[in-house]
Amino acid sequence: MSDSNNNDGLLGSLKRLTNTFIAIVHTRLELLSTDLEEGRERLISLLAMTFVALFCLCFGMVLLAILVVVLFWDTHRLLVLSLLTGLFIVTGGVIGALAIRALKSMPRMFEASLAELVKDHQETNKD
Repeated sequence: MSDSNNNDGLLGSLKRLTNTFIAIVHTRLELLSTDLEEGRERLISLLAMTFVALFCLCFGMVLLAILVVVLFWDTHRLLVLSLLTGLFIVTGGVIGALAIRALKSMPRMFEASLAELVKDHQETNKD
């Protein structure tokens, strides 16, 4: 009878261990999935800012050149062209710098997942 209790105890322990392992893996996969979604959203946001900055720079410069040529052909065309061109270049540069700063300040991919795995590893080594 004690052999039966040992087997049930051993099988029960094995089942609990398996269930715990499955729960840990499930939690880690959910965390990994969340990290991937956040990374994708940051990348899309960064790409959108970059494209908007490039579009503004290019389109603004072309329109500015046309406007200056039309409006100030006979008077201060170089002064106005210089001022407006500088304005668009500075605006595009600021937006580009913001995009680069956002890229540099992005956390590492899977940072939360890696931290949880390190924590799990440390807890395992304590036992």
